[in-house]
Amino acid sequence: MRLLRLFPDDTKIPFMKWRKYSFMFSGILSVLCFLAYFTLGFNTGIDFQGGTLIEIQTKSGPADLQHIREQLNGLGLGEVQVQEFGAPDDVLIRIVRQEGGDDAQMAVVDKVKGVFGETVDYRRTEVVGPRVSGELAQNGILGIISALAMIMVYVWFRFEWQYSLGAVIATLHDVVLTIGLFAVAQLEFNLSSIASILTIVGYSLNDTVVVYDRIREMRRKYKRMNLLVMLDLSINQTLTRTTNTALTTLIALLALFVFGGEVIRSFTASMLFGVIVGTYSSIFIAAPILIFLDPQLAGDKSAKRADEAEDAEDAAAEKA
Repeated sequence: MRLLRLFPDDTKIPFMKWRKYSFMFSGILSVLCFLAYFTLGFNTGIDFQGGTLIEIQTKSGPADLQHIREQLNGLGLGEVQVQEFGAPDDVLIRIVRQEGGDDAQMAVVDKVKGVFGETVDYRRTEVVGPRVSGELAQNGILGIISALAMIMVYVWFRFEWQYSLGAVIATLHDVVLTIGLFAVAQLEFNLSSIASILTIVGYSLNDTVVVYDRIREMRRKYKRMNLLVMLDLSINQTLTRTTNTALTTLIALLALFVFGGEVIRSFTASMLFGVIVGTYSSIFIAAPILIFLDPQLAGDKSAKRADEAEDAEDAAAEKA
């Protein structure tokens, strides 16, 4: 049975020649993501904002959002958001946090049920207070920071400090771009969004470690080979594995995105984006960043160029 290969085994793509463009491209995107975050902000869910969330399903066909909004505005509850949630008869209602503690939040639920009565099915009701929402936001940020710190320690012990710093830079790149996606697309940012960011961090690190492991093997085998040639050779040798892993993950996530419903829509959308960005960063960020960190570049470059040809011929002969 013939194996699926998106790229042949003997590719010689000059990734390092594109590093200046990839760094520039990623830098511009990162700046734009920061601007989007500070100007647009997040569409925070009940988890972080606090308040009341009620999901209803109308029994008489498609919901009239305008009529529902008018009914709720008449309750004097402050800001109320009403939106279609998947099917035309499925509606999600968000009501801003009320003054007066948990009792005031529960009173909101009673008022809404008093308006709609038995004309709708109440599929979900969530009430989150300000203290809980603040703790959730704080714990989510600490979780991401802790994950990045542990990544640095792990890669440092497994490889060297240059690889550790490179892995963290590439992972931060993925986190920043994913945060930009939430700000630009105004996807709901809730606890599942934190879970998606942490999952993206793990996926990106896995891809990066595979590339770094091949680079380490090449360095041990061809100690005089120029770093640029070594990085290109290492990435090309792992390219099939990287692309196949990304493709199979994307297929599963695409099925979840299409058929999983609105409840996990922001999670799957961010994961789809994160897998693509993580694969890109492993090739165009994590590996090229070693050029600026690795001490192998120090020394006599002319001697390295002379040795480069010899090692490259040895590698080609062994592969043949």
